[in-house]
Amino acid sequence: MIRSSGNRVEVAGDMTLSSAAMLLEEGGKALEHPATVFDLAAVTDVDSSSIAVIFGWLREAQRREKTLSIVNPPEDLLSLAAVYDVSELLPFA
Repeated sequence: MIRSSGNRVEVAGDMTLSSAAMLLEEGGKALEHPATVFDLAAVTDVDSSSIAVIFGWLREAQRREKTLSIVNPPEDLLSLAAVYDVSELLPFA
């Protein structure tokens, strides 16, 4: 689930394969507005598809000439990013 408030997008629940398409679409729609900060504090579960979703959000932000930040990433997401050696490419604040 995604909820936008000003420049902040709050992501809650699972960021897994079963929710990836919905998260990608809703996050892209949130970027139509002032949103630039995606808060993952309420994310409960992640898998490798969560990294793909974040890259999708990044592409959409770049297309809109915005700078995206990810705050409060779950430890499991940080671990996956390290395993795939993409930590430096992700906009963790």
